[in-house]
Amino acid sequence: MATDMVIELEDDTPGALARVATALSDAGINIAAVTALGAGHCAEVHILVPHPEPVRHALAIVHSVSINREREVVVVQCQDRPGELADLTGRIAHAGVDLDLVYVATGSRVVFGSDDIDGLRAALHGTAFP
Repeated sequence: MATDMVIELEDDTPGALARVATALSDAGINIAAVTALGAGHCAEVHILVPHPEPVRHALAIVHSVSINREREVVVVQCQDRPGELADLTGRIAHAGVDLDLVYVATGSRVVFGSDDIDGLRAALHGTAFP
C-alpha cells in the first residue's frame, strides 16, 4: 500500500523543505515522490511513502511542520510517452471515478488519489502496484 502524506510547512522560509527532507533522510525514509505547493509563508508538501508511521515519528521533532492528512493512493507504472496520462485517466473516467490528486513519482510512476479508492483500484487493475 502506498500512502500520500500532506505536510504543512507553517513557516515556509528558505530551508524549510530541507529540514523536512533531512529529518526523513536521517530516519532512513525513502521518499518515492514529492510535490510542493505554496504561496506566502505557508506551503503544502505531498510525499509518497510505503508506511506513514516512520514519517510521523521523524517529523515529530521538526518545528513549524505538521502532518495534515494521509491516505492510501494508487500508484501506476507507466511508459514515458505521449498519451500515457490520457489513456490512464480515460480508463478512470470511463469507470466513473473522480480524481482529486495526481502527481508523478520516481521510476515513471503516476500517483492517483480519489475518495473512491476501490473504484480507482478497479479502473487501473493490472497496472497498479500492490
